[in-house]
Amino acid sequence: MNRRTFVKNTGLTTAGFAILPTAQAFTAPDPVVKLGIIGVGMRGQVHLGNALRRKDVNVVAICDIDDRMLERANDIIQKSGKPMPKVFKGDVNAWKKLLELKELDGVIIATPWEWHAPMIISSLEAGIKYVGTEVILGITMQDHWDVVKAAEHHNAQVMMLENVCYRRDVMAVLNMVRQGLFGELIHLQGGYQHDLRNVKFNNGQQPYGGGVEFGEKGFSEAHWRTEHSVHRNGDLYPTHGIGPVAEMININRGNRFVSLSSFATKTRGLHEYIVKNGGEQHPNAKVQFKLGDIVTTTIRCVNGETILLQHDTNLPRPYSLGFRVQGTHGIWMDVNHSMYIEGLSKTNDAWEDAKTWLEQYDHPLWKKYGSSAEGAGHGGMDFFVLHAFVESIKRKTATPLDVYDAAAWSAITPLSEQSIDLGNQTVEFPDFTSGQWMYRKNTFALNDEY
Repeated sequence: MNRRTFVKNTGLTTAGFAILPTAQAFTAPDPVVKLGIIGVGMRGQVHLGNALRRKDVNVVAICDIDDRMLERANDIIQKSGKPMPKVFKGDVNAWKKLLELKELDGVIIATPWEWHAPMIISSLEAGIKYVGTEVILGITMQDHWDVVKAAEHHNAQVMMLENVCYRRDVMAVLNMVRQGLFGELIHLQGGYQHDLRNVKFNNGQQPYGGGVEFGEKGFSEAHWRTEHSVHRNGDLYPTHGIGPVAEMININRGNRFVSLSSFATKTRGLHEYIVKNGGEQHPNAKVQFKLGDIVTTTIRCVNGETILLQHDTNLPRPYSLGFRVQGTHGIWMDVNHSMYIEGLSKTNDAWEDAKTWLEQYDHPLWKKYGSSAEGAGHGGMDFFVLHAFVESIKRKTATPLDVYDAAAWSAITPLSEQSIDLGNQTVEFPDFTSGQWMYRKNTFALNDEY
C-alpha cells in the first residue's frame, strides 16, 4: 500500500460509525447451539473436535475443498458418535451454500487468511449473528474497516478465536494485574516466536515437514501460508502476543493504540532451510523471500504504555511468546518463568520462580473448568475460547472479545508492513471504535462463567 492509500485509509477514522451494541436484542437460539464450520484443516479439526465434545452444541454443517481434510474430519465425527453434519465441498465457493442454511446459530471460520474478511462479511449478510474467526481478520486495512462496518450494520458479533488470551499463566497474571500487584502498568511485551519451518514446508503428503515444498505442491498450511512469507514483510501473526496484553491495559475500553513503528531484519532462515533439506538445485532454492526473519514492532498507547512485539518464525528456536508485564510495583517474564513483586518477593532484586504466584492467583475460569479443558488442545486454551463463543450465543450476549478487538489486534499486520515500507516510519493507528473506547468497560473474564 502506498503512502496516499495509507493516508486515505487511516483517514477513515474520522468517519462516524455507530458503536456496535451488545447482543441483548438478538433472537434467542435453541438450547443447543447449531454451528457450521468453514474450513476443517488442522485448526478447524481442533474446533470440530471440541464442539463435538459439548452436549450444548450440534455441528450441523462443515465445509472444505480438500478431500484429505474432510476425511480426517469424518473420522473425528464418527468417533464422537454424533450425527454426520451436512458436508459442502468441491468448489472454492461451496462455503456460500453452507451460509444458506437457516438453522445456523453461529459459524466458525478456520480457512486461509485471505478468505477471512469475505467469509465473515458474507456470514453477516446471510443473517448469522455470531461469527468466530481464526486469526487474522483481514489482509488490508480496508478489510478491517469493512468487517467492522458490517458487524455494526448487521448488529452482529464477530469474535476472533484468540486462544492465548485464555492461557493459564496469562490469565493468572491478568488476575494479578486487576488486583494491583504490578501497580500501574508501564511496559508490556509479547510475540510469536515459533519455528515454523516445518509448517511452511512439507513433502506434500504430511502437514508438517518431510520436504521443502510449498504452494501448489505443499499440503495443509504449506499450501497457502508460505506465500505470505514470499510476498510480505511485516508482523504477519501479531494476535497471540497482543491479545493478552491488550486485555491487561484495557485496549478499546479506556485505552487505545495510538501509533506503531516496525523494523525487519534481513531474510536468511527459509532459504537456508530449503538448501539444507532440499539441496541448492531444488527449484525453491531460487525463491526470494520478502519476510524478515525477525520483525520487531513498538506500539504507543494513549495512556502512556509501550508494547513491544516480535515475529520470529523463520529461524531455529524453541517456542516462546515472550511475554513481559512490567509495572511500578513488579514484573513477570514468561521466558524465564520469573516474577518479582517489590515488597512481597522474598528477596530484594532477585527473581522468584513464577509458579507459586501463578498458582496463588489462578484465574477463577481455570479453577472451574480446568478439568473440562484437558485434552482440548494447546494446553486447554482451545476449550476456553470455544466455550466463550458458545456461551455468548446461548446467553444472547456480546462476545467477550469483539470485532473492535479483532480489528485492532489484526491491523498490526498491515500497519507494520506500511511502517517497514516507509523506511520504519511511525504510522498512526486507526480507532475502530470511533471514539467509543473512552466510554466502554472491560468485561473480559471478570468471573468464572466464560
